[in-house]
Amino acid sequence: MSGPRPAPEADRATPPPRDTATDVVRWAAFSCLLVPVVLLGYGTSLAGAAGTALGLAAVTAACRVLLRQSERGAVRLAAEDRAPHRGRHHRTGTGSHRGGRHTGGDTPVG
Repeated sequence: MSGPRPAPEADRATPPPRDTATDVVRWAAFSCLLVPVVLLGYGTSLAGAAGTALGLAAVTAACRVLLRQSERGAVRLAAEDRAPHRGRHHRTGTGSHRGGRHTGGDTPVG
């Protein structure tokens, strides 16, 4: 008898995909708390530490909004890549609206 066989791919537990934007926001929030504490420890005034905390919180909030917009844009772009491309104005078919010169038809001869 041979040794144990590796489990098929479907049976293996795969870790869930990491949400890197959430990780970044968590670290930023942690720094929003840590930096004022360190500043107070080094003798900065309470008002200065509070101002720094508010500034860091504002920057963190703005970055969070931008990260979420970027994620939504990436998801939308991926969805468009999967969808079939149907031309310039999303028309289908082979009618006379495909560009080029039109021959005959409604042009008056004169």
